[in-house]
Amino acid sequence: MPGLRVRGIRGAVSVAANTPEAIWEATSRLLLRMIEENHVEVEDIVSIIFSATKDLNAAFPARAARELGWRHVPLLDVQQFEAPDMERVLRILMHVNTTLDQQQIRHIYLGETQQLRPDLTASRPKE
Repeated sequence: MPGLRVRGIRGAVSVAANTPEAIWEATSRLLLRMIEENHVEVEDIVSIIFSATKDLNAAFPARAARELGWRHVPLLDVQQFEAPDMERVLRILMHVNTTLDQQQIRHIYLGETQQLRPDLTASRPKE
C-alpha cells in the first residue's frame, strides 16, 4: 500500500489503585481510545510497549490487550524509569502501520497525565 509507514502513538493514564482490576481497566480504556482516535485496526498494530511506575506492580498491563482479544500483537511490559513524576502512571508506546503523517497522530493523555505533555494536550478538553 503506497504511503504506509510505521508510526508511534504515545499514551498515558493515571491508575486509581495498585490492583489488577484498576490496572487492566485503565489500560483497556487507554488502548481503545488510542486506536479509536487514530483509526487503527488491530491488524495494523506492529507492537506495544507498556511502562508503569514502580508503584504499579499488581498486574501486567499487557494482559488488558490480551483480554481485548489482541492475541497476535507483540506486547512488552517494563518498569518506568524512576523520576520525580506522577504516581501510579501507565504509559503506552504503540507502533502501528498507517498512512497518517506524524503530525496527524493523536497522542492520548487521559486525566492528570495531560500535564505530562501540555504541548500535545493544550487544545484538547480535559478528561
